[in-house]
Amino acid sequence: MEMRTEQYSGGIEVSFKPMLEEIMKKLNLDQPIYESSIHNGMYNASVRVRNDVVGVEVVYTPTVGEACQKYGSIFRHPQALYISLKESTGQRGLSNKLYIGVTDGERILGLGDLGCQCLPVTIDVGTNNEQLLKDEFYIGLRQKRASGQEYNELLHEFMCTVKQNYGEKVLIQVSDSARSMCSFHWLQAGTGIAELIALQMSKQSKGTLEEVRKKIWPIDSKGLVVRSPMESLQPFKKPWAHEHEPVKNLVDAIKAIKPTVLIGSSGIGKSFTKEVIEAMASINKNSVILALFNPTSKSECTAEEAYTWSKGSAIFASGSPFDPAKYNGKMFVPGQLTTAHLTLLVLFFPLETAEALAGQVTEENLEKQMIYPPISNIIKFSAHIAAKVAAKAYELGLATHLPQPKNLLKFAERYMYSPLYRRYR
Repeated sequence: MEMRTEQYSGGIEVSFKPMLEEIMKKLNLDQPIYESSIHNGMYNASVRVRNDVVGVEVVYTPTVGEACQKYGSIFRHPQALYISLKESTGQRGLSNKLYIGVTDGERILGLGDLGCQCLPVTIDVGTNNEQLLKDEFYIGLRQKRASGQEYNELLHEFMCTVKQNYGEKVLIQVSDSARSMCSFHWLQAGTGIAELIALQMSKQSKGTLEEVRKKIWPIDSKGLVVRSPMESLQPFKKPWAHEHEPVKNLVDAIKAIKPTVLIGSSGIGKSFTKEVIEAMASINKNSVILALFNPTSKSECTAEEAYTWSKGSAIFASGSPFDPAKYNGKMFVPGQLTTAHLTLLVLFFPLETAEALAGQVTEENLEKQMIYPPISNIIKFSAHIAAKVAAKAYELGLATHLPQPKNLLKFAERYMYSPLYRRYR
């Protein structure tokens, strides 16, 4: 095991090996508790441990999901801003930030209503989660979730306060909310993915969006999304409704449509059954199975199931981490796609972000049937994504740092946060 040390202010040497050994002794919720204690005492050290020693893949899904569910039990120190329904935002201090991640906690990951427990800024309007309301360690308001005018007035006050303090350039990312909290509408995950795929297909094929959308077939709780009856469809589904007879279940839809790629984003665990995977394998030499929902309990299928049921022919990736699986003497390494792969850049230049990420997949990765670069390389591929997006921003005349740097990759690496301590002597 490599010994890692870091210079701390005052000349103190910080060794990362004891930290690693301690963290690896901890299981489940002990891990975020221990990491939090390091974070509060030595922030740079905690980031370095996470990036270089432990790895993002260890602290992400499913650990983060359980930590969110039991946040009150592991709470040690406040690390976020809580805006309560019982207090105005003017009574709460907003730090000087240009980016704010905000939630009302109503739909965290695939875990549902977790109330006041997550993200840097939490709008606490109560919770409908009875288990939390009865939990003696729950840190939020002990009341049913507010809605209607009361909810809207608090959100309006929050947005106005942010704008008043930081102007028009502040970025507010709303996550894990069951309703629209801003003036823009957040599409359902499945149709959002479909739209990005259509945009890339249109770019590559020079076809229109209307033409390429015909090659993408969404399935909802009622089956294949078809045109009849069109009036009953929600607005965001209508562009994806095709002429076809109704098909009620996934297996029959696969047999009828004969897709090459199957993408899961419904949050229904184990929905990619043995019959589903076998149906995909029967019509494709190498079907692509993307079980993207997390946490692990909500994943549509596991890596081992996909490889076994497809007899080793599936190309599999997921939103949750799965161990490598062996089938017929061959070892398969499942890819994992997380929000950490894409960061906020996907909100502005989704195609450039996707292209840059795909460009970081090596031949060695492909030989193992990995379609994403390993999350352990997050620092490297994040810099490449930033450089690709910056190039597009300069092309469109949107960049404000002028003149344009000659080497955007080195420029991005220069401005990336590095968890190093300054030397004072």
